[in-house]
Amino acid sequence: MNVLNSFSLEGKIALVTGGSYGIGFAMAKGYAEAGATIVFNDLNADLVEKGVAAYKEEGIAAYGYVCDVTNEERVTAMIAQIEQEVGVIDILVNNAGIIKRIPMCEMTAAEFRLVIDVDLTAPFIMAKSVIPSMIKKGHGKIINICSMMSELGRETVSAYAAAKGGLKMLTKNIASEYGEFNIQCNGIGPGYIETPQTAPLRVDGHPFNNFIISKTPAARWGKPEDLTGPAVFLASDASDFVNGHILYVDGGLLAYIGKQPK
Repeated sequence: MNVLNSFSLEGKIALVTGGSYGIGFAMAKGYAEAGATIVFNDLNADLVEKGVAAYKEEGIAAYGYVCDVTNEERVTAMIAQIEQEVGVIDILVNNAGIIKRIPMCEMTAAEFRLVIDVDLTAPFIMAKSVIPSMIKKGHGKIINICSMMSELGRETVSAYAAAKGGLKMLTKNIASEYGEFNIQCNGIGPGYIETPQTAPLRVDGHPFNNFIISKTPAARWGKPEDLTGPAVFLASDASDFVNGHILYVDGGLLAYIGKQPK
C-alpha cells in the first residue's frame, strides 16, 4: 500500500466535540479534506446552526447535534442518534473545553468542579459512550485535546491544569485498557494558537504576546491549521501503533528553557 494511502480517512466518521469553531473546526476541516464524514456537537442550537453554515461555506456537509457533553444521559442519546442517522463513529475528538482564569485562593470549589467536569469528566463520558461500538467494529481512534497545562503550571489556571493533567493520564489509561481491541487513544497538546479568544493578547507590544514569542523557538503563535496534520495522523491508519502518546504541537515551547535575560 502506498504510504500516503495510510493517511486517508475515506469512509470514516469523525465526531469532534465543540467543533463549530476554533481549533475543533480547523481539525474537522482537515478530516473532511482527508475524506472523513464530519459530525460535531455544541451546547445550543444557535452554535450548531452557525457551525453547520461555516462548514457549508467550506464545501463540507457536516452533521451538527445539540448536546451537553457533561450530561451522560444526553451523550448516550446523541451517540445512539448519530449511529442511526450517520453511522458508527470511527474517530472521536474530545475538543470541547473551558478555562477560568481565577487565582486559586479566590476560586470557589464550584468553579473548580465546573472546569473539571467539562475538561476531564466529559471526555471520560464521551469515550465510554463510543468504545463499545468501536470494539464491535474492530477499530477506533480517540484523540483528547490536552494542553501545555498537561505538563506545566501557571498562575490562575489551577483547575484547568488539574483537568488537563488528568486528561493526559486518562488518555494513557484508555490506551492501556482498550489497546487490545485495536483502539488507539492519543492526545494533542496545542501550544499558544491564534484564535479569536487570544486576539487581544496578540497585539504588538502586549507583554503576554512578547512572552509567548520569546518562549517559543518558532518565534510565533501557532495557527489552527498547524494542528490539522497531527490530527489527521492520529486519526488515520498511519498511527495504528501509536497509543497513549501526547503529541505537543507547540513550536518547541516545551523543549525550551527560554532566552537568558540581558
